[in-house]
Amino acid sequence: MSRREQLADPTATHELGGVADGVRPGAQDPGSVVDSAAAPPRRRRRGLRIVLTVLVVLALLGGGGLLAGGFYLRSIESGIERVEAFVDVPEEFRPEKVTTATNILILGSDTRDPQSTSGSRSDTIILAHIAADRQSAQLISIPRDTWVFVPENQEGTHGGREAKINAAYAWGGIPLMVQTVEEFTGVRVDNVALVDFAGFREIVDALGGVEIDVEEAFTSNHSLNPDNRRSFAAGPQTMDGAAALDYARERYAFADGDFARIRHQQQVIKAILEKAASGGVLSSPATLNSFIRATADAVAVDETLSLIDFGMDLRHLRGDDLTFVTSPTEGTGRVGDESVVFADTDAADSFYDAVRRDAVDEILAAAQ
Repeated sequence: MSRREQLADPTATHELGGVADGVRPGAQDPGSVVDSAAAPPRRRRRGLRIVLTVLVVLALLGGGGLLAGGFYLRSIESGIERVEAFVDVPEEFRPEKVTTATNILILGSDTRDPQSTSGSRSDTIILAHIAADRQSAQLISIPRDTWVFVPENQEGTHGGREAKINAAYAWGGIPLMVQTVEEFTGVRVDNVALVDFAGFREIVDALGGVEIDVEEAFTSNHSLNPDNRRSFAAGPQTMDGAAALDYARERYAFADGDFARIRHQQQVIKAILEKAASGGVLSSPATLNSFIRATADAVAVDETLSLIDFGMDLRHLRGDDLTFVTSPTEGTGRVGDESVVFADTDAADSFYDAVRRDAVDEILAAAQ
């Protein structure tokens, strides 16, 4: 199938309809913007959070007296895949940049070929807002089923209408996703990071596992092979890469579906960050090397992002400086035969205006 044919056929790249993309029938409305720092992760492609981990770990290296390892770091960075994220984004339609804060669009994908959308969906969408003073960051999860306006793709085959936000990735790859997120939020995207979840297991294993407090017992139902289904007991536990991957994928086991998965993603980000910043990891060259290399293998970034320079910028940022929020919603519903998430437009306009202005106090107030 040609690239044009792939983009023209959403069934080849993207689940646009049905309950599978939304909350299960009868699910409760999870509400609007919430602070979800105590929640768990989801599917392989949900490991986007790892991108910020890379930035923080590089920052820790830079701020921890290891500047002599600059050649090593640059050799790692030189091997990270680069993507053309903004090449097809019309400048005249982009929001104005009004502060020196940095906004990174983090996308989770099925495929290691970031230039192709064949067979892949952007199931995780996070807008990471790094405050201008570099003292805090807010990670904003946008539910993948959020009903938004998707601009027309370059081929003119899709878009130019309302659809689920992750349709943008299937129809036009990273550039159309950037354009769609900017259209929806009014926030200018400065950089893009794409994470492939095939490397998620190795990243967690490189850290020696992560500590997760499971909010409720459940059995993961996503596997096509019933013998591979994994049961999780409630309470704190250490998960290896395989368990964390299963835990991060699940949504069907929960009444609030994808919102539970988002909470879990946010929980796992924090667990990875805390483990990566721990003395045991930083004091072990072998562990740190394994973690950085595994992470680098799973990440692609836009051509303008220097992880080393940005990591130096963030050298004082720690897990407690991160706030995890969810884009304001009015809950779920249906458009035709599609299960969708409706944005709370008034709350979202106010919330994203605060993000655009780098009004951190207002952002945090909205997250309470």
